[in-house]
Amino acid sequence: MTKLFNFCFLLILYPCYIKAGGSYSDLHPTSPERSVIANLFEWRFDDIAEECETFLGPYGYAAVQVSPVLEYAVLNKPYYEPAAVRPWYERYQPVSYKIISRSGDEAAFTNMVDRCNKAGVRVIVDLVLNHMTGAIDGVGTGGSTFKGQSDKSYPGVPYDQSHFNSKEKCGTSDGSIQDYNNPSQVRNCELSGLHDLDNGNEHVRQVQSDAINRLIDIGVAGFRMDASKHIWPGDLKAIFDRVHNLNTAYFPENSRPILCHEVQPGGAVTMAEYTPLGRVLEFNYRSSIVDVFRGNNGQKLRWLKNFGEGWNFVKSGDAVPMIDNHDLQRSDVYKGINFRSSRLYKLATAFMLAWPYGVPNVMSSYDWPTDMQGDTDKNKYMGPPADDQQNIKHVIRKSDLSCEAPWVCEHRFKPIYSMVKFRAVAGNEPVANWWDNANNAIAFSRGSKAFIFINNEPNSITQTFQTSLPGGTYCDIITGDKKDDSCTGKTVKVDSSGKTTLTVDGSKDETPIIAIHVDAKIMTTTISITGSSDKSESHHDKAAGDKAILDHCAVCIQSLYKRKVDL
Repeated sequence: MTKLFNFCFLLILYPCYIKAGGSYSDLHPTSPERSVIANLFEWRFDDIAEECETFLGPYGYAAVQVSPVLEYAVLNKPYYEPAAVRPWYERYQPVSYKIISRSGDEAAFTNMVDRCNKAGVRVIVDLVLNHMTGAIDGVGTGGSTFKGQSDKSYPGVPYDQSHFNSKEKCGTSDGSIQDYNNPSQVRNCELSGLHDLDNGNEHVRQVQSDAINRLIDIGVAGFRMDASKHIWPGDLKAIFDRVHNLNTAYFPENSRPILCHEVQPGGAVTMAEYTPLGRVLEFNYRSSIVDVFRGNNGQKLRWLKNFGEGWNFVKSGDAVPMIDNHDLQRSDVYKGINFRSSRLYKLATAFMLAWPYGVPNVMSSYDWPTDMQGDTDKNKYMGPPADDQQNIKHVIRKSDLSCEAPWVCEHRFKPIYSMVKFRAVAGNEPVANWWDNANNAIAFSRGSKAFIFINNEPNSITQTFQTSLPGGTYCDIITGDKKDDSCTGKTVKVDSSGKTTLTVDGSKDETPIIAIHVDAKIMTTTISITGSSDKSESHHDKAAGDKAILDHCAVCIQSLYKRKVDL
């Protein structure tokens, strides 16, 4: 990645969250400060509804992304992976457009969407339009039969062979993609052996837009568009031109769904082709973050000073940045940054949430036993936690806000949900007061509302910073929470000029970050001392502070009685 070090860094004025490039880029949050998507991968609908009400909504998440909800193949030891019993990827092999999955049926889905919207959390559905199953016959999660091995018959839609791209249209000998520098092959040939739909076919467009309209009418806010790279942009536009506006029971009139396109880099097809139709998942952002925080090829945190558009990523208003997703944590098990590298994951995600770029997506995973053969995990197919009947197990939340294993629940990690609040408080404030140690420690403020210090060095660093925050005492949101007039973790004192001196130990601190914002300021009572010139004392414990002043300044007694302070 070429770094534009001559990029003019005075203020980074990225538009942060809400209104963006095209009409399919707006998340439509229930309040403007919400901007983060939590991807609850493979969760049940009833658990998602509860999570919206008890955690995602109260802790400021804007939306929840749910795994594919439309009927898909039940895969039980398929010929190409005989050890796989209900693998996660079966969700990405649809057989009809009925709303029924391992997460629940249409009634459960409708209930979940309603409860999440009422809790202030929008719903993003992972949607598969590019293909159906591979070359297998079987039954779907809703009981629909299909024949993908010979005649490409999906009566639950219905589809037959005429609705798929042929080998002749593809142009390769086996009908699969052989050259990613050929855009026609990328769009007209089979991806990984999955039968490629002809999205230019009138029947295909109609049944797909009908299915989307059903989801929209229920109340979803938009879609993660699986494998958009393999669909012609013109076909996607034609399909979504038929799609309803969002449900006015939850959204303003004339609102369009947000589309988050999966367009992996490489080859002739580019992300820029899809930004007129919504946002794109910024895979270059993710790979660059991994390189920087892991120090690959000598990269350093100091280079993040102009991260985003200054690194030739798509515009902020077109981007969905991420650190990890369900594919990446399986393809880059130990080389990427994910829950298996928890400390780095917290650091990288904290930076993503602090930095004003795009609409961030936070992954929430389940664990599985890896079987590494070189860099490849032979168990990467493993599906979610399930009982003996292969029903997905409920997510059990614990009193410390974590989840019972094997559910990981990264979105509930303390540094991550605290930084969701940080991002909300920072709003559209620009980056200012950048500091780095010319290596792997950085700090910056977001205007005069928030400040963060990240130390990815193997040693302790003490430094005085300009935060631009108002003077006072703040709760460090990484280690504690503001409770009434106190903090359960570290406190940070900012002087009247906005400066503070901080120490973060990269070798010992569990999460070597300090972060503060104006909503984490411990309530202060400022009392002017008679006879002093512009001098005051602040006390986060008002009663104790008043007693201290009485010891030094008898003339304050009268004013204290007027305030009815119980001494």
